[in-house]
Amino acid sequence: MSATPSTMTDEVIGRARRRRLGGNVFVYGVALVVVGLTLGPVLYAALSGFRTNGQLSANPVSLPSPWVLDNYANVLGSAAFWRYAFNSTMIAVITTAVVVVFGVMAAYPLARYRFRGREFLFSVFTLGLMFPIAVAIVPLFLMVRDLQLVNSFWGVALPQAAFALPVTIVILRPFLMAFPTELEEAALIDGTSRVGFFWRILLPLSTPGLVTVGVLAFVGSWNAYLLPLLVLNQPDAKTLPLGVADFSTEHAVDTAGVLAFTTMAMIPALIFFLALQRHIVNGLQGAVKG
Repeated sequence: MSATPSTMTDEVIGRARRRRLGGNVFVYGVALVVVGLTLGPVLYAALSGFRTNGQLSANPVSLPSPWVLDNYANVLGSAAFWRYAFNSTMIAVITTAVVVVFGVMAAYPLARYRFRGREFLFSVFTLGLMFPIAVAIVPLFLMVRDLQLVNSFWGVALPQAAFALPVTIVILRPFLMAFPTELEEAALIDGTSRVGFFWRILLPLSTPGLVTVGVLAFVGSWNAYLLPLLVLNQPDAKTLPLGVADFSTEHAVDTAGVLAFTTMAMIPALIFFLALQRHIVNGLQGAVKG
């Protein structure tokens, strides 16, 4: 008995669904493994901060029983922690402001103006992605020292902003190019200059892209270690990553306290990133569409 066309169609659809289901299971499985590897150490450190050193020695991998709040209370009651947090916040805010302001001002002419050498200039910024800050750490330190910016917020923020500008321009340029030229032409006909179009129309519409590069710059500055290690050598000027290293050295036997201090150092940047993750996705989508 020959199969009818409808039966053959149902079989094809069934096989396609089974293949798609199998592919989805594989993708979800890989995603769960990646999430576990990423969040596992963070959750372990956060939960271990609610345990005592005796509990960690007896059973390194288990839930707190009972839950101990002393480790986190000691961190929150430490004047050094809040001093480190203030320094990290100030440096991150300065870095973010410089990156966003100068990044969008550089990306705007590269995206909307037509001039000789535009693509070459953009290629120069693109090449900047190949050079991490660690490559130029010694010349940077000598430059900061000669400018007498050692142990200052600007001595860390300005080099960080300079090395964050390439990725900022690479993200913002296609985002700004995606806006239709008719919008700019209409604004020019109404008497708005190109500078006015930039400030009054383009910037408000570019909020997702600006938030994206701002969050990336803030989180990168918050987690920076090498440059602050060389530039900030006074205890009152150190940032949270340096404070975590000092605390770990001074309290090497207090494993639970070190884990609590480390967790508290991660929380501000984590909350900031999670609160703005939707804007980050929108900004990156706009850049890809551009």
